[in-house]
Amino acid sequence: MKQIQPVTSWANGQATEAKVLNAYVINDNLVSSATFYYALLSENEDGTIGAGVAQGNLTMTGEAYSAYGTNPFAWDWVAAQLNLTITGDYVPPVPPVVETTTEPNNSSI
Repeated sequence: MKQIQPVTSWANGQATEAKVLNAYVINDNLVSSATFYYALLSENEDGTIGAGVAQGNLTMTGEAYSAYGTNPFAWDWVAAQLNLTITGDYVPPVPPVVETTTEPNNSSI
C-alpha cells in the first residue's frame, strides 16, 4: 500500500477523502498484459486504514507491459493511470506499549 496526496471522491452518498492506494496484480499472462486491482482507501483518525472510497481494475499492455519488470514501475503506472501522486509507503501505526506490573503472590498453600 502507498500513501497518496489526498483526493476526494463521492462514496456512499458523501464526499470522502482517500489517502491510501492499494494495488496488486490479479492476472499476468507473462506475454503481453497484466491486470491490476486497485482500491483508494480513507484513513481513520488513528492512522489506520479506513473504508474503501473507490476500486476497480486496470490492464497494462503495449510499451508499458514491455517495460514492466519491477514493483516500483507497476506502482508508478497504476498511480499515473488514476492521476494520483504517491507520497510514500503506507506504514501502519504502532499501538502504544502499555507496561503492566503484577503484584507478587505471597499467599501460602
